[in-house]
Amino acid sequence: MSAANEASGAGGASGAGGAWLPPRRADDGARVRLFALPYAGGDTSIFAPWIHHLPWEIELCPVQLPGRGRRALEPAYAEIGPLVRALADALLPALGPRFAVFGHSMGALVGFELARELRRRGQPAPCHLLVAGRPAPQLPPRYGPLSHLPDGELLAQLHQRYGYAAPAPADSGQLGELLDLMRPTVRADLRVSEGYVHADEPPLDCPITAFGGLADPTVTREELDAWRHQTRGPFRTRMLPGGHFFLESEAEARFLVRFLVDSVRSALERRQP
Repeated sequence: MSAANEASGAGGASGAGGAWLPPRRADDGARVRLFALPYAGGDTSIFAPWIHHLPWEIELCPVQLPGRGRRALEPAYAEIGPLVRALADALLPALGPRFAVFGHSMGALVGFELARELRRRGQPAPCHLLVAGRPAPQLPPRYGPLSHLPDGELLAQLHQRYGYAAPAPADSGQLGELLDLMRPTVRADLRVSEGYVHADEPPLDCPITAFGGLADPTVTREELDAWRHQTRGPFRTRMLPGGHFFLESEAEARFLVRFLVDSVRSALERRQP
């Protein structure tokens, strides 16, 4: 863990959440905050369309990880432990009385470990943990690591396995420049997942909903169903049209957000005295 990474976890903009969260809007009576964590190499921009589909009682809080967006000059974390601890430190002042956590692919793993880290600290649990595009954490990986591959092969494998980004030569203009800038972050994010070692702990008390793409060859329905072993609360699996990145399609995103809203509202109703 580099000193720069440690600094990125503690520093950032002032206010609740610091550099990890966008500036908070004035309190408009939202009942719950939904913290959203992106996939490997992803940015908060992937959640921007959600704001048009979420009801007033759910405040969207996309999490800005180091190494992308307005934090592009910060090194990305390459280990899940330091990442989760820094994230918990940053989010604690912003959690509020009720919050939910959504994560896609790598973000699902980070969200799960965030919930466990909060429990270790004696902090409240999310009212709902929503995971997408990720096998249950206790399952062994079905695929070999990618982070060590040369650039061209890495891009080709990401495209073939996930449909992540079409391979492009380094001199292909702005796309090539963008890929050059993002490769260190993508590699670091891949190492977060590839280096993950699941530790047995008691199941979480919060409900879990697992989402998957019907055309995603990297995550099966059975691997999503296995998330049920990580909660003592209600569990549900939801399959949506699309592949691994189903949340990037406007049509599928509307379906996803609808199910997210239903899940969060159900969790809030169960918590009513």
